[in-house]
Amino acid sequence: MAHAVTNRGQFARRQLPSQDQDRPSRLQTRTSPSLRADARTARTTGRLRGKAALIVGGDDGIGRAIAIAFAREGADIAIIYLNEHREAENTRQAILKANVRCILVAGDVTRETSCRTTVKRVIAAFGRLDILVNNAAEQQPQVDHGEIARMQRVPIERTNLLGMFRLTQAALPHLPAGGAIINTTAVTAWHDGAHLIDDPETAQTIVAFTRSVAGTLGARRIRVNAVTPGPAATPTAPARSRSDTPVLGEITPAYVFLAGGSGSFLTGQVLRAAAAEPAA
Repeated sequence: MAHAVTNRGQFARRQLPSQDQDRPSRLQTRTSPSLRADARTARTTGRLRGKAALIVGGDDGIGRAIAIAFAREGADIAIIYLNEHREAENTRQAILKANVRCILVAGDVTRETSCRTTVKRVIAAFGRLDILVNNAAEQQPQVDHGEIARMQRVPIERTNLLGMFRLTQAALPHLPAGGAIINTTAVTAWHDGAHLIDDPETAQTIVAFTRSVAGTLGARRIRVNAVTPGPAATPTAPARSRSDTPVLGEITPAYVFLAGGSGSFLTGQVLRAAAAEPAA
């Protein structure tokens, strides 16, 4: 069962303009309305100071929000992204304002060599790797079930699953006791999306992977958990959002919680992050 983590009382409700983007751009700078990646009212306590985090897809969307939140808690940040160079640099500039270090790595997490190279660069830059956030995902809405083709399924499975498997494998030799792996999954693991036929399958696989690896790594004291962000407008997900869709910065406390501090006793868990409880 997914546990709910809500920010009621910590964040004031923000009303965003409604939007309906049939197929979003991968670039956050092209999204309208613009997406807030930070939670300016969130309190920071330095709970990740002295740690280094590698965040997949940290150039925009949820990944950017996570990177900024971790940086404000004191972590040095490494971001691996595909080819959105301008977006990645914008994120790096936001991270540097927190007076931490940040490196950018352009690479494809579905390739083993790219994953190994990325981890080596993190170790060379920071001397350590404490937190891995697997956050690469893709959705392809499909109205007609009969139109589903293998051509669609292969890219989604590679992005959502293969990259997570390979980067986790590359990072494991370097994660210390007390380290953390956090995987981003989707609420479709429990609530099927009417037009996201492939999404429930990959979401459920991520949950199963999280729980399986958590059991395997328990003896090494490496925690493995997952977060289901719930509906949120991002550059790489179909953004049919209402005006009450949470801003990205309202999702990040769940990731900070699991990365260190109060969440250091949890493993094999899936947290649902939402700005408020959904209406009955």
